[in-house]
Amino acid sequence: MIVSNNMVGSVLVIGAGISGMQSSLDLAEVGYKVYIVEKSPGIGGRMPMLDKTFPTNDCAMCTLSPKLVECGRHRNIDILTCSEVIGLSGEAGNYMVQVKKHPRYVDATKCVGCGSCSEVCPVKVPNEFNQNMGQRKAIYKLYPQAYPNAYAIDATKCLRKKNPKACGKCIDVCQSKAIDHNMQEEIVTLNVGAIILCAGYELFNAELRGEYGYGVYENVYTSMQFERMLSASGPYEGHVQKADGTTPKKIAFIQCIGSRDVSLCNGYCSAVCCMYATKEAMIAQDHVPGLNTTIFNMDIRAFGKDYEKYYNRAQNQYNVRYIKSMISSVKELPKTKDLRVRYRTPEGMMEEDFEMLVLSVGLKPTQEAVDLAKILGVELNEYNFCQLKELSGVKTSKEGIYVAGVFSGPKDIPETVMQASAAAGDTAAFLAAVRNTQVTPMEFPQEKDVSREEPRIGVFVCHCGTNIAGVVDVPAVVEHVKQLPYVVYATNNLYVCAQDSQLAMKELIEEYKLNRIVVASCTIRTHKPLFQETMKEAGLNPALFEMANIRDQCSWVHSQEPEKATLKAKDLVSGAVAKVATLNATKKITVGVNHTALVIGGGVSGMTSALSLADQGYNVHLLEKSNQLGGMALRIHEGFNGENIPVFVQQLVDKVKNNPSINLYMGNDIEEVTGYIGNFKTKLDSGEVLEHGISIIATGAEESKPTEYLYGQDSRVMTQLELDEAIVNNDPRVKSAENIVMIQCVGSREDYRPYCSRICCTKTMKLALKLKEINPDASIIVLYRDIRTYSFNEDFYREARSKGVIFFRYDVENKPKVQLVDGKLRVTATDHIMGETYDIDVDLLTLAAPIVPPESNHKLSQLLKVPLNPDNFYQEAHMKLRPVDFSAEGIYMCGLAHGPKSIEESISQAKAAAGRATSILSRDELESSGVVAVVDPALCAACLTCVRLCPFKAPRIKEHKAEIEAVVCQGCGSCAGECPNKAITLQSYSPKQLGVQVEGMFFQPRPEA
Repeated sequence: MIVSNNMVGSVLVIGAGISGMQSSLDLAEVGYKVYIVEKSPGIGGRMPMLDKTFPTNDCAMCTLSPKLVECGRHRNIDILTCSEVIGLSGEAGNYMVQVKKHPRYVDATKCVGCGSCSEVCPVKVPNEFNQNMGQRKAIYKLYPQAYPNAYAIDATKCLRKKNPKACGKCIDVCQSKAIDHNMQEEIVTLNVGAIILCAGYELFNAELRGEYGYGVYENVYTSMQFERMLSASGPYEGHVQKADGTTPKKIAFIQCIGSRDVSLCNGYCSAVCCMYATKEAMIAQDHVPGLNTTIFNMDIRAFGKDYEKYYNRAQNQYNVRYIKSMISSVKELPKTKDLRVRYRTPEGMMEEDFEMLVLSVGLKPTQEAVDLAKILGVELNEYNFCQLKELSGVKTSKEGIYVAGVFSGPKDIPETVMQASAAAGDTAAFLAAVRNTQVTPMEFPQEKDVSREEPRIGVFVCHCGTNIAGVVDVPAVVEHVKQLPYVVYATNNLYVCAQDSQLAMKELIEEYKLNRIVVASCTIRTHKPLFQETMKEAGLNPALFEMANIRDQCSWVHSQEPEKATLKAKDLVSGAVAKVATLNATKKITVGVNHTALVIGGGVSGMTSALSLADQGYNVHLLEKSNQLGGMALRIHEGFNGENIPVFVQQLVDKVKNNPSINLYMGNDIEEVTGYIGNFKTKLDSGEVLEHGISIIATGAEESKPTEYLYGQDSRVMTQLELDEAIVNNDPRVKSAENIVMIQCVGSREDYRPYCSRICCTKTMKLALKLKEINPDASIIVLYRDIRTYSFNEDFYREARSKGVIFFRYDVENKPKVQLVDGKLRVTATDHIMGETYDIDVDLLTLAAPIVPPESNHKLSQLLKVPLNPDNFYQEAHMKLRPVDFSAEGIYMCGLAHGPKSIEESISQAKAAAGRATSILSRDELESSGVVAVVDPALCAACLTCVRLCPFKAPRIKEHKAEIEAVVCQGCGSCAGECPNKAITLQSYSPKQLGVQVEGMFFQPRPEA
């Protein structure tokens, strides 16, 4: 369907990793048809290969599985696996895309994923998903939880594909008749309005750095191989082992393999390696108590939010040893197969033996992505990553084509997810005129009335790989559950959240006439909505559901006591079963949505979010407490890539002021906030009340004022932003400076402020290069702890060194000293290589002061009832998968309010926040939470306790009795706990139900006769 100037309301997403899935879900939720083209047989990308994710050490599959299922079941997302784009024609808004669908030789609509075919297949080949550790069959499934839940045949390995008369065992055993060796390639044409490139990456080939022995020495592994070794679903089921099957006691990691290496044309930093090595070193110790782990590195780049704390935790709690040294040589000892590592330290050359080496390999674009860029006509940078349009965050060189994830540059999962939502937001703005023209409404079967039926409970116990089953005896729990009252079906699954398990759950509900469900697995925070959606699809009220958390509350905290953990798991599940039998169906209340947004903060992030929302057709209130738009960007004169920031900011300001959909409120602050998601009311200190459906916090941050190194006492000592201003203004102090010292990490990465401000190192490089332009003969010395010029910023570091900038490392225990000596500004520092102390008389001293949150964050967080982290930046709902959302629905964050970042990154996050916000604004109505407080009017004394106590202002007095506004109530239960007359109960958590749950935990099965 083509409407409105021939624009099309559908989008092609190329690549189905975490960025592709996030972009697709965001777009499908706000009214666009999405086609996902994925070259492999299943979606998920690289994330399913991971064991855990930093810095929370959450199970990667546990966080990813709900996304897989959501994509697979969404009515407005079509997934084309085993497919590739081969042609493009048309124009932005109306592209015609040719897609080649390679045959998988298995009909995915018939395959039930039973695996019988794979069991009888005689062909074994190295398992690429497990990084060639272990084997797979010629007919295989990418990984256990893969969507679609269907096998595929590797035509290059299948005997029958080579000889039509050979083998055929898979055909004989397939009861679904799903296997078809005669499938042919198919060319399809998709008509879409826009394209998002989520082409992902590949890992550097470690064999190209032969000096480390990869591919020759049997106990040298890549970091991804080690990741699969740690994974419960990996080739060794989570057991860390050497090539001979024994457990190592001493492991070393070597950083920057294929990164920061111009000899390999990979001059950039891969941005994630330091952190994943740190994670793997810690997790390996959890698997092998007493394991000795060492990480050889040039710099540890823990620049992300909470990454520095994670790095400190590795050192202080896990005793991970970090050695700053490049490896001179690696040799295998013939008898033991151990690795002898030779490296240099300040004390001289050292040799040390390790039982295993892990090479932290970098990220690079795939050749397929490079070829795809040529087909689509988008520009690449010198490293073959996609070239971003200046200060756009997600735009490529071609209109209507956007990019997200590592294909635009090395990045971690949170930044990938942000950029994916940003790309979706920009796409939605571009196609705003044709929203909802090609979508199919979501429909559920009529809900069954089970109120008069006796409880028929189904229990599903999850292995969660070895997260649970590695400690808890899951089959024993299932056998125990089968003896509980009202349980008519109980089973265990490798992953209950996987697509095949969800489909099986729906079928079992029908087959056994189940009317209540218990899932014993992980946490309700991430998985409850997934299971409740499955119940709705099966015709059950989602309130008839209970979860027992036998991971966080059992296997993780009792990992060394499997017998006791199993007993506790039985008790937890018994309690959940007893409680679910008492639950009743609840009716959700719907409420209309105010389609106006409130953006708090008029810096670059706030203005970008406001313009993105306005471009998508929504009205915006933009609130700025000062009398000038621009925020911290007003103090920045040039972007990292040479962008003219004052011109850019002024263009934003002009767009905001001239946009009829944006109402601007200058010099105003917030006095009061009431309401709830979809219907907020914000009172300003001017007295004006703004009504809006969502809020975006973009309140920014500021440069800290140092309290050391004579700052404020000598005019020659200045911060980075002050030096930036001095350079622009041709300050005589700069023009005459011959000797300059720059000190990094001033007031950050300390116990009292334990975070890295992310951009200071790159800013130092840019300032040093500017000073070299002014005076090429100037002596510039940078005193640093770690240089953190991540991603393409590494180029600036290399350029600074080539221009003669000198770098001395210092330790926090031996910081530089600054003093006035006869009017001279003297810096005393120690050369970390020579070990000698130097006195340097300087003309300028620049301090890399941290980015700090404003004090006003405390007040605003209380008004909006959203959390701050210990560093007083706003705390997101989930660090990896919800990096711009708050746990409080309908409120989002972006820019420096979230944490330190560059302008480009702030722009991307601002667009992401706007994109996520439209998932609310695009709806006409919202449903209330199923768990809300209710008042028994016969017991209510109108004492106002609940009114005073509720943080969400849900209770109100009406006709001398309290009444709870269901759509406002967040189900926290505070009012129920404090009501002196016990007139308030929380649905599904009444005293009677909780009592039954506790009693159920003491259930003892009857002995067999």
